[in-house]
Amino acid sequence: MSVFNSISYKNIARRPGRTIILVLLSALLCFSVTGGSLAITGLKEGLISLRSRLGADVMVVPYAATTKTNFSNMILQGNPGYFYMDRSILDKIKDMDGIKEISEQYFLASAKAGCCSAKLQIIGFDPETDFTIKPWVKESYDGRLGKFEMLVGNDLNAFAGDTLTFYGKVCTVKGKLKKTGTYLDTAVYLSIDSVKALLKSAEETGMVTNNNGDPDKLTSCILINVADGYTPLDVMSEINIKTRGVEAIQTQDMISGVAGQLESASRIISVLIIAIWLLAILILILAFTMIANERKKEFAILRVLGSSRKMVAGIILKEALMVNFIGSVAGAFAAIVAVLLVGEVSLTTFDLPFLLPGADKVALLALITVAASVAAGCLASSLSALKTSKIDTALILREGN
Repeated sequence: MSVFNSISYKNIARRPGRTIILVLLSALLCFSVTGGSLAITGLKEGLISLRSRLGADVMVVPYAATTKTNFSNMILQGNPGYFYMDRSILDKIKDMDGIKEISEQYFLASAKAGCCSAKLQIIGFDPETDFTIKPWVKESYDGRLGKFEMLVGNDLNAFAGDTLTFYGKVCTVKGKLKKTGTYLDTAVYLSIDSVKALLKSAEETGMVTNNNGDPDKLTSCILINVADGYTPLDVMSEINIKTRGVEAIQTQDMISGVAGQLESASRIISVLIIAIWLLAILILILAFTMIANERKKEFAILRVLGSSRKMVAGIILKEALMVNFIGSVAGAFAAIVAVLLVGEVSLTTFDLPFLLPGADKVALLALITVAASVAAGCLASSLSALKTSKIDTALILREGN
């Protein structure tokens, strides 16, 4: 027999108001579980991506930069900003023991309205020595960047062969990076020489006033991977002792603060999921119980017409299955849309990395939560189904008279 011709379907179609309320309750249950689970997953994936994206054991920056309130967000998340130190420090550090890989980066914030195609962070790097950016390239890239050629973050609507204008200079996209879940997804990456040329162009056109000195004698950040037999602490301590005006930082220490924030956010979300889950199940139990009490005469008539106790209970459970399935699917879909928006909010409001897993994992999680929500809804209705199946038919019909 077709579902649409079944007694259960006709019952829920005949009472649209009641059905809509039950659907909304089921949607709330699935929305909370799906949305909360995706939010926690996105935050954790964002932290993993952040760890991988830094790709260096030790970072050396100007000491004055570490005193800025937005320093951590600038380094970890790619918030637009810049700072500089004497480039001779790079040559000095190169000769120290315990260094396996070393590379530099040069920051330039494209922030002045009208100067550029977009407001974003411009990062100069050395393609020859880089070990933190190239591993994230998604499209074909031969490892070389010509003058005013660039790699772009995943969220920028630009692809290989496209052009963007910065400070009056046309730059060509050479490749695109994988998504990181941070503001680095809207950054662009050029060779250091190209970035310095952009800065000089900005100075010449009056778009930027540079009071930091000759760009050719400056750098922003030095990234270091430690050699075997040494620890990041060994290298960091030597740099801090022997080099003045800079601060060597262990990248893991920087991430620990973000990790703490994410852990707190995850705990809060988990508590909210449990609270909403329990409340929704309780409300569903009460709703199904009240509905069953209102329909006692209906079920008694079914019994008189020959329906067994099992058949009556089955009708109630089938109704609950249909209603909860519709609500759960709607709740899961709404949760996915909401979490996509929350991801942007976590960056712009809380400066937390957020990266959803692939579509296949999102779909799998949604299926699991839909199944769990439907099961919970059916469990809530099973109590009233069991009670209804045991009604005294004669007594109920006499009450009706």
